[in-house]
Amino acid sequence: MIPVIALVGRPNVGKSTLFNRFTKSRDALVADYPGLTRDRKYGDGKMGEHQFIVIDTGGITGDEQGIDEKMARQSLLAVEEADAVLFLVDGRHGLNPADEMIANHLRRSNKPVYLVVNKTDGINEDIALADFYSLGLGDLYSIAAAHGKGVRQLIDVVLAPFIEQVEAAREAIQIDAKGIRIGVIGRPNVGKSTLVNRMLGEDRVVVFDMPGTTRDSIYIPYERHGKPYTLIDTAGVRRRKHVKEVVEKFSIVKTLQAIQDANVVICVIDSHEDLVEQDLHMIGYALDAGRGLVIAINKWDGLSKEDREHIKKEVERRLGFVPYAKVHYISALHGTGVGDLYDTIEETYESCYAKWTTNRLTRILEDAVAEHQPPMVKGRRIKLRYAHQGGSNPPRIVVHGNQTDALPGSYKRYLENKFRTVLNITGTPISFEFKSSDNPFAPKK
Repeated sequence: MIPVIALVGRPNVGKSTLFNRFTKSRDALVADYPGLTRDRKYGDGKMGEHQFIVIDTGGITGDEQGIDEKMARQSLLAVEEADAVLFLVDGRHGLNPADEMIANHLRRSNKPVYLVVNKTDGINEDIALADFYSLGLGDLYSIAAAHGKGVRQLIDVVLAPFIEQVEAAREAIQIDAKGIRIGVIGRPNVGKSTLVNRMLGEDRVVVFDMPGTTRDSIYIPYERHGKPYTLIDTAGVRRRKHVKEVVEKFSIVKTLQAIQDANVVICVIDSHEDLVEQDLHMIGYALDAGRGLVIAINKWDGLSKEDREHIKKEVERRLGFVPYAKVHYISALHGTGVGDLYDTIEETYESCYAKWTTNRLTRILEDAVAEHQPPMVKGRRIKLRYAHQGGSNPPRIVVHGNQTDALPGSYKRYLENKFRTVLNITGTPISFEFKSSDNPFAPKK
């Protein structure tokens, strides 16, 4: 399984900045203001060849009251979920009583703890690190999260003990999980286990009208019309204020790990409830992980015509950011529309792992440029010369040219829509990478 890393420390030591560095995103709010992060935030970390789940937490001072006390409890719960803990301290402000309190708690956690001294850029490292040896947590790791200094070396050290474990887990999944791996995700009690049983044609997982019946991710290999598949039934993920049992907190991590293991993800949504933020967060995480996506609106039978029209309008409005994901209106209990999911799953899987020649991609690029040229920058036209494929799941297309850094977002979206239409890509995002050629006549620095 993919390792889980928690970031803990007192407020304003740079946890959210490091979270954004790991996830290559701006998902966590960052400002020179303590206490900005209030809740645990999960992200898909990538650093070189390493993949991991990272948890950002609110700061702990030890004298919290009211909402801050609940925030501190959330941070300490993240330690229980994690395989390793990065304890961040501020190299510019030195040792703080809150640091000592957190260190005492981490010693009792029996988790691997790495003491990370942040904000050491532009100051004497030896002086910055000296105070923190008294915490007695072993080696110190000096970084500057804002600039990325020392971050890659840190993650190499932290994930080194898990490399064999991750490889063994991947091999086990490859051996045990045959064919397309289909992850079924969604909030509790939306009908995930009922859908899994319907797709299998038998009762393989427990179904009960109570949220939280499924506690772990269940991998079920099977065949349909001679084709191998593996279904992954996951525990439902609720809003964190409703997550009280410790076992349910671990279910969240299991669900995120199951998304990583899947090729295509079915997000099940209850048609009797409007789409909520938690549904959108789960869809967003699946897309961040680069997985193909199918939307299943469940419990469709028995709805009135007015309710169906309302749900369709809500889906169109709230899911506008994933127009390429096909939406199915189903009843897992009665089997209505469930068989149609397989055609979309196959189509999405093929889009995720499709291979195209450089010649074909370059021709599409040339046609797109001829139809709508890139804009002028400082009196010179941006030129896009050729394209080739850089990876799969999600498909990655690398475009070479000059001044590509100045290419506006609107033109990038135009290119994505053009490639998606011509290549008939459905159910998966497309990742574009733009590279500029060096000017041989430019003066050397």
